[in-house]
Amino acid sequence: MNNALLSLLQLGDPALPIGGYAHSAGLETYVQKGIVKDKESAKEFIVQMLSQNLHYTDAALFSLAYDAAINNSFKTIEELDRLCTAVKLPKEMRMASKKLGWRLIKIFQSLCETDITGKYIQSIVQEDLTGHYCIAFGLFAQGLGISKSDALTGFYYNAAAGFVTNCVKLVPLSQQHGQEILFSLQDLINELAAKSMEPDKELIGLCCSGFDIRSMQHERLYSRLYMS
Repeated sequence: MNNALLSLLQLGDPALPIGGYAHSAGLETYVQKGIVKDKESAKEFIVQMLSQNLHYTDAALFSLAYDAAINNSFKTIEELDRLCTAVKLPKEMRMASKKLGWRLIKIFQSLCETDITGKYIQSIVQEDLTGHYCIAFGLFAQGLGISKSDALTGFYYNAAAGFVTNCVKLVPLSQQHGQEILFSLQDLINELAAKSMEPDKELIGLCCSGFDIRSMQHERLYSRLYMS
């Protein structure tokens, strides 16, 4: 039996019905400005998003939340949730994280009940905490018995697959080019997952300001297909 693997495949499934398809993380702005316009620029966008943005924000917070779940430290979870809110400067990104987090919780709360997930859900309902996607992902991954290394790999893969899907739709790219990009990211995903095993909390929020600016500009685009 390999229930941990099956749980990871379900938790990290890009097609999980939480609404991830509706968010481009600012990609729509890059496409409308002609910055991301072909296979090469699409891959560069994804590489930079994974290594310079996700690595220092959501992946690091996910990793620390996983550790906090092991230690049953709800105080740490509270700190991480508030830190996540603070480092997400664009309003759309904060709202996306909250919406994806709550939908993930609604799916898995009955499938993976632990003391710390129960406290987290209660605090969200009481509006004491926001309920971010990366925090919820970390708590459920630990609760489902998925190893931290595998969970981080799945977390990065989920993000990469989502970015590829959005690039295929928005640029647009062929499905073949999208799959070629995703396959080419394997070494990077493994490298980033290894680095995120023990993140430096002092570096959380260290990301390229350009991503934040494009996300803020997305709020005022003339036409939009995505919510962020």
